[in-house]
Amino acid sequence: MLVVDKETFETEVLKAEGTVLVDFFGDGCVPCQALLPHVEALEKTYGNKIKFTKLNTTGARRLAISQKIMGLPVIAIYKGGAKVEELVKEDATPDNVEQMIKKYI
Repeated sequence: MLVVDKETFETEVLKAEGTVLVDFFGDGCVPCQALLPHVEALEKTYGNKIKFTKLNTTGARRLAISQKIMGLPVIAIYKGGAKVEELVKEDATPDNVEQMIKKYI
């Protein structure tokens, strides 16, 4: 899973070809830590069709705010430089994330 930050987000997500999944997480976010192994498992299944990335919002608060990330965890799908769908907080379950991914492959 590619780790992006405020320096690489634009290139790796907004200017990327195809579909990109971004796992927005933060230091000390227990639900984020619980979700990560499931997202990594989904990458093994779908990583050849969707680019999987993760961004630690703790060191990139302005970037997170610019992407309208107000709570964590958030799993977002980007296409053509725009966020097209996201799952926020309680909706970011392993099953929901997989269903969202399947819409874009």
